[in-house]
Amino acid sequence: MKKKPYKIWENYLGLYTLVLREQKRFTSVWTQTLLAPLVTVVLFLSIFSVILSSRVIGTANIPYVIFLTPGILTMVILQNSFANTSSSILIAKVQGNIVDTLLAPLGAVEIVLGYMIGGVLRGLLVAFAIVITIFPFLGIVPEKPLFFIIFILLASIELSLLGILAGILSQKFDHMQALTNFIVTPLSFLSGTFYSIKSLPGFFSDIASLNPIFFLIDGVRYGALGFSEGDLFYNLVWSVVLCFILFFICAYWFSTGYKLKT
Repeated sequence: MKKKPYKIWENYLGLYTLVLREQKRFTSVWTQTLLAPLVTVVLFLSIFSVILSSRVIGTANIPYVIFLTPGILTMVILQNSFANTSSSILIAKVQGNIVDTLLAPLGAVEIVLGYMIGGVLRGLLVAFAIVITIFPFLGIVPEKPLFFIIFILLASIELSLLGILAGILSQKFDHMQALTNFIVTPLSFLSGTFYSIKSLPGFFSDIASLNPIFFLIDGVRYGALGFSEGDLFYNLVWSVVLCFILFFICAYWFSTGYKLKT
């Protein structure tokens, strides 16, 4: 039986239950899902602050560690949001209990929302932990808090949806590892996380500026430091558009059972 892809609010309780299940999946192992990313950020910043402490970025003369912090924050949000949804769906498929979700009285849009909100919650909790512990230590106060929150939310949504697609496409953990290694990781590391894209030669700078992960990192960096290397409006619009496209594909695949029923 096909899911109903566009009736969203048929089952409030079912949607809430799915979100609660996804939330409990990562909070029950919070040392791995919430504490570990915080330690990773501290290690990154500690290493780079020692090696490149005297370097400054751009005409604004931003210290390198300050420039780096919003980028690493965004990268960690992306990784955790992606990991939450992709692992949830893939493990359910491997264990054979994905059918429990598919047979529940939930429409395709409700299922996507449930998984997505779970991934967003994990991304936001990681972001909150980093902002309240590391930002004060470095003396960073978000210059544009509204943009800071909007782009963090977009980053969590976008990678949660991408994680859903990866979970649906993967039939085993090797497939997921391949998608992570050859798509997600390169996009993250080649997006201006650790460097200014303006420092690249012209052609490569233009290519980097089209990276959808760069849109998110540049937006978070603008919100945190008031410094942006791209067109903020362009970044915002295309990030929102991409989220809608990913959501539509996810809902369509759940409605048809693509790679979910075998």
